[in-house]
Amino acid sequence: MRHRLRLLALLLVPGALVAQSPASVQRAAQSITPDDVRRRIGILADDSMRGRDTPSPELEKVAAYIASEFRRFGLKPGGDNSTFLQRYAIDRVRFVPESSVAVMHGAGDATLTYGTDFLFADNGFTSGDYAGELVLLSGPLGGATQADTTALAGKMLLLATSPRSGAERRRVLAWRPAGVVFVAQLPDSTWARVAAGSGRPQLRDPGRRVGPPVVLAVRAGSLQPILARLGVDLAAAPAAKPLGVQLHVHAAIHTVERNSAPNVVGILEGSDPRLKKEYVVFSGHMDHLGVGRPVSGDSIYNGADDDASGTTAVVEAAEAFAGLNPRPKRSLIFLTVSGEEKGLWGSAYFADHPPVPVADIVADLNTDMVGRNWKDTIVVIGKEHSDLGATLNRVGAAHPELNMRPIDDIWPQENFYIRSDHYNFARKGVPILFFFNGTHPDYHRPSDTVDKIDAEKESRIVKLVFYLGLEVANAAERPKWNPDSYKRIVPGN
Repeated sequence: MRHRLRLLALLLVPGALVAQSPASVQRAAQSITPDDVRRRIGILADDSMRGRDTPSPELEKVAAYIASEFRRFGLKPGGDNSTFLQRYAIDRVRFVPESSVAVMHGAGDATLTYGTDFLFADNGFTSGDYAGELVLLSGPLGGATQADTTALAGKMLLLATSPRSGAERRRVLAWRPAGVVFVAQLPDSTWARVAAGSGRPQLRDPGRRVGPPVVLAVRAGSLQPILARLGVDLAAAPAAKPLGVQLHVHAAIHTVERNSAPNVVGILEGSDPRLKKEYVVFSGHMDHLGVGRPVSGDSIYNGADDDASGTTAVVEAAEAFAGLNPRPKRSLIFLTVSGEEKGLWGSAYFADHPPVPVADIVADLNTDMVGRNWKDTIVVIGKEHSDLGATLNRVGAAHPELNMRPIDDIWPQENFYIRSDHYNFARKGVPILFFFNGTHPDYHRPSDTVDKIDAEKESRIVKLVFYLGLEVANAAERPKWNPDSYKRIVPGN
């Protein structure tokens, strides 16, 4: 009788849930097979998908395929208007060289001709006139933060050294200058090639605010005579030096096409009444480089490893979790994004427009290029930044049958931490892990094809991600940042 009463109490008390049995977890993990991995990568990286460029009809086909799989698994739509697709706008714009000019006033006027003397180095501005006092910033850009940077607002900033990172670039833009001028030290042949292509339509970053500043690259040979007349030495100038001249730029840029691109979002609701309001994200990018310069007669950049492999990992994990009974305590979001190769566009949009509050996302597990290289190790970038690293080590040790050891970042000099979609989650304060096998000679070449994928090895990596995701989704506490990492990585801290 006592046993029956205890069972009845478990059934009636909210949140008193039976955990997954080892047998049910094993069955779910066993649904991740080398044959499935190979088949899915074969679909995503087939020549008919023409490299899945952002945007392209083939990328839309890939998104529709993934959405149909999420629907078949029984996931809930997490995109726009109760669909699996989340769309973000993309404009294609074109500079108008014949209507663009730069003029310096003071200490001997000088006119700079578009194409010959300067080019636009950024397309995030609108057509119009931009003018301000020219101020030279030399040395490390971080040194300028020691000055009163509010005084740089509305100025034309001449940078003797280009920003070394995205953070430095964002810092310069945060000063709200009217314009930014880079000194271009390029051979004549390189400049001519870039100038020849500058009038072609190009995509605009959908995550950028459109407006000032206008950004120019000025040839060093065109700028040096002007600076010589002003008595300015780029190398010897102090951190911030007003040059006593006004720079006026008339910029012309036209929107030639309005388009959009998809992310695919599927949600598996958790089983715990309280914890199901928190979410673990599994992410990978479904786009690649499209059709480009032929190499050995092949112009389709299939992107089998980069990143049909990571996209397949997300879909395989979704199928495994959907077959698990009972479901994990926390809810799970399965996300395949586009625009990664353009600048992490899709994940940036998702992070800014998530279907759930970003504060309720407890972790992002990102897979990008997990189908090649070593048989028994997987690099997991970001392990040192949160206790997800310790959790992963524990999960990996608990599954020796996988013969897959997670190791730390072995290429810190490459800055891979900021080069895939997990970074947009980290900047929002979400702990991340990035599963990554590293590059190879076929990276960003048409030769990154399905026949070179090690599907057996990838299936073991996906199982490791599955076991880790289950551990995080069922844990009593959400993952915690290393405090120093949080201050360094998350803006505003």
